[in-house]
Amino acid sequence: MIQTKETNSKHYKVALAGNPNVGKSTLFNVLTNQQQHTGNWSGKTVALANGTCKHKDDILEIIDLPGTYSLHSDSEEESVTTEHILNKDFDVLIIVVNTLLLSRNLLLTLQILMHTQKTVLCLNMKDEAENQNILIDYDELSLQLGIPVVGISARNNTNLQKLLDTAVSVADKKIKTFSLSSLDKIKNDNLSVEDETIELNKLKDNIVKHSIISTTVPYSKKDRILDKIFTSRVSGIPLTILFFAIIFWLTAFGANYPSELLSRLSSYIVTKTKIILTELNLSNMFISIITDGIMTTVGWVVSVMLPPALIFFPLFALLEESGYLPRIAFNLDRIFRFAGVNGKLSITMLMGFGCNSCGVMGCRIMRSKNERLIGILTNSFIPCNGRLPTLIAISSLLFATNVKGIMKSVIVAIVLLSLLFVSFAVTLLVTCFLSRTGLKTTDSSFVFELPSYRKPQIIKTIYNSIKEKVIYVLSRAVLVSIPAGMLIWILANFHIGNSSVVSCFSDFLNPFGIFIGLNGTIITSFILGFPANEIVLPIILMIYTGTGTLAEYTSLSELNTLLQANGWTIVTSLCFLIFTMFHFPCSTTCLTIHKETKSVKWTILSILLPLVVGIILCYIIKLTASFII
Repeated sequence: MIQTKETNSKHYKVALAGNPNVGKSTLFNVLTNQQQHTGNWSGKTVALANGTCKHKDDILEIIDLPGTYSLHSDSEEESVTTEHILNKDFDVLIIVVNTLLLSRNLLLTLQILMHTQKTVLCLNMKDEAENQNILIDYDELSLQLGIPVVGISARNNTNLQKLLDTAVSVADKKIKTFSLSSLDKIKNDNLSVEDETIELNKLKDNIVKHSIISTTVPYSKKDRILDKIFTSRVSGIPLTILFFAIIFWLTAFGANYPSELLSRLSSYIVTKTKIILTELNLSNMFISIITDGIMTTVGWVVSVMLPPALIFFPLFALLEESGYLPRIAFNLDRIFRFAGVNGKLSITMLMGFGCNSCGVMGCRIMRSKNERLIGILTNSFIPCNGRLPTLIAISSLLFATNVKGIMKSVIVAIVLLSLLFVSFAVTLLVTCFLSRTGLKTTDSSFVFELPSYRKPQIIKTIYNSIKEKVIYVLSRAVLVSIPAGMLIWILANFHIGNSSVVSCFSDFLNPFGIFIGLNGTIITSFILGFPANEIVLPIILMIYTGTGTLAEYTSLSELNTLLQANGWTIVTSLCFLIFTMFHFPCSTTCLTIHKETKSVKWTILSILLPLVVGIILCYIIKLTASFII
C-alpha cells in the first residue's frame, strides 16, 4: 500500500484468484472498465492482466491471476498464480468462487489460507445460487474460514462496492482476519500432496455442512437434460457437427453480399483517390503504387476478411458464453486421447477456423509444454476465414457449376464441410505423429469443469467479440497488406525483358508446380499471399490477366473461363483446394507463433510442417489421377 501525500489517497494492490470459470475476468472487467476477454469455459485467463479502478479517494491496482484448481498444479500458467500467492505480492487477495459450486471451490481457498490471511472470499453468482435455492450463511462461513465473506454478482454489478470496501478494510487491517488452527496443523505436519488434500477435503466438508443453510442439487435439472443430449455418445458429436455446419454456412454465404458491397466501395474510393492525386500533378507511378498497389490490396483484404469475421467470431463467442464449447471438448476428448493429447485442443482448432493467429494464442490453455507446441504447430492445418472464400469459389466451380438456387448453397456447404473433415483428420494424424515422436506426451488427461448453461448476454458478447477478435485480426491483416500491396505492384509492373518480374518468377517455379499438380503461377501467388491468405486468388488472376494490379472476377463463369484458358483441369482445382488448406501460415500467424514460443526453430517448423503435408497430398492426388485418367 502506497499513500500519496498531496492527495492523501492510497494505492492498493489487489489480486484476484480462483478456480477457472468462476467469473474472475468478468469481475476484473467490471472493476477496471477493461475488456479482458471472458469466456464460459475453463482456463480462459492464462496470463496476468492488470488494470486500475478508483474506489472513493483510493486507487486500486487489480491483478487478474490465471485460474487454477490447486496451488500444487504443474501447469506453467497456473504456477504463476501459485508463485504470486506464495510471494504475497499484494495488499489484499480476493478469492473468487462460484457460489453454485462452493464445496468444490473451497479446496483452493483453504490451500491459499495456509499461506496468507490477507484475503476476502468473494461468492460470485449469488443471484443464480439463490434462484436454485442455495442459501449461504455468510457470517458462519466467515467464522469458519477466519476471513470476511461477500456475496456478489459480477455480471449484474451487485454488491461490488461492498466487496471493495471490505478488501480495503482488510488491507488497512480494519477488519481482522485470523489463521485457522486446523490449517496450521496441516501445514506444520509436512504431509504429502495427497494426504494434505485428504485432510483439506475433510475440513472443507465440515465447513460446507455448517455454512449452507439450504440447497438443491447445484447442477440443475435443465443442465442434466441438456447434457444428456449435447454430451451423449450417440448425439454429442453429430450435434457438434451440425452446429458448426450451420455456423460455416452462415459465415460463408451470409458474407457474400456485404463482401460485394465493400468491394464496390473500395473500387469507388480507389477511383476517387486516383482523380484527386492526378489533380495534384503527382507522378503516374506514385499514383499507381498508392491506388493500384496499396489501396487495392488493402481494400481486397478488408472486403474479403471483414464480413466472414463479423459473422463467425460473434457466433463462436455466443456458443462460448452459453457454456456449449466445454461440451465440445468433452465430446472430442476420447478422439484426441488416441492422438496423445486431450480434448482442449479441439477448442484451439475451432478458434483457428476464425483466425489461426487466435487459435495459436488459444493454445495457452494446454497444460503441458509439448501439448501446447503440438497445438501451435498444427493450428494452421485448420483453414481460417481468410481461406474460406477461395475454398468456396473453387468448390463451386468443381461441384456446383450447373446447379442453381438453394441447392447450390447446400452442395457447396457439404463440400466445404467435407474439406474441413479432411483438415480435421490430417490434423489428428500429424498430432498423433508429433505426440509419439519429438513432442512425446505422457499424460493427456485434464480437469475440465462443465459450467452451467447460460443465456448469453447477446449484445455485450457480440460487442466484445468484435472489439477483441475482429478488430485485432483485421488490423493485423491491414498492416501487413500495406507493404505487401507495394511489393506486389513492383513485381507486377517492373519488367525483365518483355516479361514482368512476377511472370519470370512464375515461370521459374512452373516445373515444381506441375510436378505436384499445380503450376508456377499458383505457387508464386501463395508466396506473395504470405501477408494475407485473402489475396492468393486475386494474385493468380492478376498474373493471368497481366493487369499489373490485383484482379477480381465478376462471376464464377468468368472465373471458370479464365482458369481453363490457363490450363486448369479438375486435378489442378483439387490440388489447389488441398494446397489452400495445407500450406505455410500467414505472416500474422507466424509472428504470433514466434511471440508464443519465443523460438525461431519452432516458427520455422510451423511453416515447413503444413507445407510438406500439402506438397505430399497434392502429389498423391496428381499421381492417383494419372492412373485413373
